[in-house]
Amino acid sequence: MSSRQPCSTVFVGNIFYEVTEDMLKNVLSEVGPVKSLRLVFDRDTGKPKGFGFCEFYDVMTAESAVRNINGRELSGRMLRVDFADEGTKGG
Repeated sequence: MSSRQPCSTVFVGNIFYEVTEDMLKNVLSEVGPVKSLRLVFDRDTGKPKGFGFCEFYDVMTAESAVRNINGRELSGRMLRVDFADEGTKGG
C-alpha cells in the first residue's frame, strides 16, 4: 500500500504515449466513477509526458485504484498509480 496520505486524486504514471484519455478512463472506471482525468502534455511539443491525474468522487474509490490498478498492464506498460501530492492536484 502507498505511504502517501490518501486523497481522492491519484497520480497515474508510466502511461504509453499512444494511450488516450478515454482508454485510461475505461481502466480507472473499473474501480468507480471518475470525476475528472487529466493527462499531462509537454508545453513546447504538445506530446504527452506519460503521466496524468485522476480525481474520483471519494477517497475510498481512489484507495481502490491504488490497490487494484497499480501494476496493471495497459498497452504494454505497467501503470503506476499512487495518491497525488497536495501540490500536483488539479485540472
